[in-house]
Amino acid sequence: MASVSFQIRGMDCAEETAALRSALSSVTGIQEVTFDLLSARMTVRSTNDRFPTEEVLRAVKQTGMSAEFVTDAKSSPVREHREGRSLRAVLTIISAVLAAFAFLVHGMQAAWQAALTGQEAGALPTASRLLYLAAIAAGGWFVAPKAWLAARRLRPDMHLLMTVAVFGAVILGEYLEAATVTVLFSLSLTLEHWSVARARRAVAELLALAPPKARVLQNDGSEQMLDAEAVPVGSRIVIKPGEKYPLDGRVLEGQTTVNQAPITGESMPVTKTVGSEVFAGTINVDGAVLVATTKPVSDTTLARIIRMVSEAQSRRAPSEQWVEQFARIYTPVVLCLALLVAIIPPLLLSQPWATWFYQALVLLVIACPCALVISTPVTIVAALVAAARHGILIKGGLYMEVPARLRAVALDKTGTLTMGRPRVQKVVPLSGHSERELLEIAASVEMRSQHPLAQAVVQHATAAGIAARASADFQAIAGKGATAIVNGNQIWIGSHRLLEERSQETPELHEQLTQLSASGASVVVIGEEHHVCGFIAVSDTVRPEARNAVAELKSLGINPVVMLTGDNRGTAETIARETGVDEINAELLPEAKVKVVEDLVRRFGVVAMVGDGVNDAPAMAQSSLGIAMGAIGTDAAIETADIALMTDDLSRLPWLIRHSRRALRTIRANIAASLVVKAAFVCLTVLGKASLWAAIAADTGVSLLVVLNALRLLRTTEIPRIPDHA
Repeated sequence: MASVSFQIRGMDCAEETAALRSALSSVTGIQEVTFDLLSARMTVRSTNDRFPTEEVLRAVKQTGMSAEFVTDAKSSPVREHREGRSLRAVLTIISAVLAAFAFLVHGMQAAWQAALTGQEAGALPTASRLLYLAAIAAGGWFVAPKAWLAARRLRPDMHLLMTVAVFGAVILGEYLEAATVTVLFSLSLTLEHWSVARARRAVAELLALAPPKARVLQNDGSEQMLDAEAVPVGSRIVIKPGEKYPLDGRVLEGQTTVNQAPITGESMPVTKTVGSEVFAGTINVDGAVLVATTKPVSDTTLARIIRMVSEAQSRRAPSEQWVEQFARIYTPVVLCLALLVAIIPPLLLSQPWATWFYQALVLLVIACPCALVISTPVTIVAALVAAARHGILIKGGLYMEVPARLRAVALDKTGTLTMGRPRVQKVVPLSGHSERELLEIAASVEMRSQHPLAQAVVQHATAAGIAARASADFQAIAGKGATAIVNGNQIWIGSHRLLEERSQETPELHEQLTQLSASGASVVVIGEEHHVCGFIAVSDTVRPEARNAVAELKSLGINPVVMLTGDNRGTAETIARETGVDEINAELLPEAKVKVVEDLVRRFGVVAMVGDGVNDAPAMAQSSLGIAMGAIGTDAAIETADIALMTDDLSRLPWLIRHSRRALRTIRANIAASLVVKAAFVCLTVLGKASLWAAIAADTGVSLLVVLNALRLLRTTEIPRIPDHA
């Protein structure tokens, strides 16, 4: 199956994508057509061995748009669309100026009242008539061709409605109203294109985060500036203080802090040392570092975010789908209603034909679904981009609305409610050993192990300035611990179970270890052949923001907040007390997590599952909304979840729910405003009290109102930083 992408010049709204889809439906072998409105890109998949290129190009041309192949994955239509918007704006201004001059000429040559009311005292001056017609031609330059295509396809749209209304007004001699309608409708379309352009610029700003050049360190020690696209994976690049990272990579030399706000929305710089991952588009703050690149420019975390934000627009939200279906039925119904308004009063009530023909034209104008059609997609795009700026990657409008309807949230424990990195909480030396000696012995054995508890012990010793001794004959004891020779002594290290098996446990030691285990700690016991040297309590720490985040979820009406974990119940209950979750599900295997989520969905309907995006993938798939925690740098997490929180910050979860609810309120307000204004003018039209210019002024006003209301979402509030002591 062949798949080809095209850049579409002139594709700026949902009606144009519908026209393209309809035109391509007649091309043989086309299996699927998808649109990326933000990039003005169309992707066509064909089942033919030979892609029907010429047929596709002809079909696009029939819609009044043009297509060209996309050869560069990073190509952007910003310049071309800026040219198109400029011409559209210029023609709108010209149309308005010509209409104003026509009105002035009419007023000066006849009478101002006659010019204003359209009731000429004698014939309309030829100069005014020509100026009005020129104004109509300029304002309708982009409208008339699309109206003609809609008529040919027998698919009436707003361009056809406006053209019929303007043409009818000219026939009635209402040149002022015809020109006014044209100017205002042209202004409305210009506003619509501007609103889409505003969202496009927001995505383009993401694209501009990464610098186009990289300073590559050569084998001879010299530095060379190369295009980021030309830098192979594994190259060494030098990043100086104040510079942006052009590519993803791993620090080889140096130490610095990095402002990751462009990717994750974090307010504070993050410390980076040897081995730390860095990401394209982030800002190096205070130290020079040498970085080994790990991904090409087309596959960086930033590039993936940009692609997903752009592709997200094609996954339409339920509200957006409803509006499109409504408009598809609404427009033909209005045409029929306008026809009835034009003929029934004259035929049945002997009313003047001209009066009711005029009222029918008014109905066509006010029925134009401009504000209704643009309100939802602009809102969704603005909401998606605003979330991306705050480090929340939403896979599409389809998932933008779900957080607003959540009834329950399931949270994985390790890595979500907790840091996911065990830390030493308590060191208890025995048998005459000091704390320093105990840590030195333990680190000497554990430095050979990759177990998370072993790594925690080694890190704690290193942080305390304790160097591990050389060890020999290291042997792991599966599921229990390990042994090694340190300073000529056979040292064993392991779990409470290993202590019991060695028969070296005392009643007092048993009581201490039992209490620590019940509190949620994992205990590492260290001993020699004849005595126990001591023990170290290690536990995973709760995230600083976890308790506040859970409390915020509850305040938003999320009930219950459920914890899922494979740990023992004692540990789970300890974490539950610290975080304030409502329900505990402990000692769960992955398949058991799926069953818990299934039960939650059955009980509460709309449920989110928050996890690491990999181990919790089956449970995420079973939930209404899968949310990956800390997805930055983790390709699998970004791919798995419906929504990815790009950093390890649980406070973004309640922010996401508030943001989704705000977006949903904006959509509903926009739809309601559009329908109320239209309903009011329909009533005025039936009563014979409406006029063309008032109808189009009201529709244009509502269009501007819904666009500005939607774009407010781009100015969302910052996520408050949770203090470490919270």
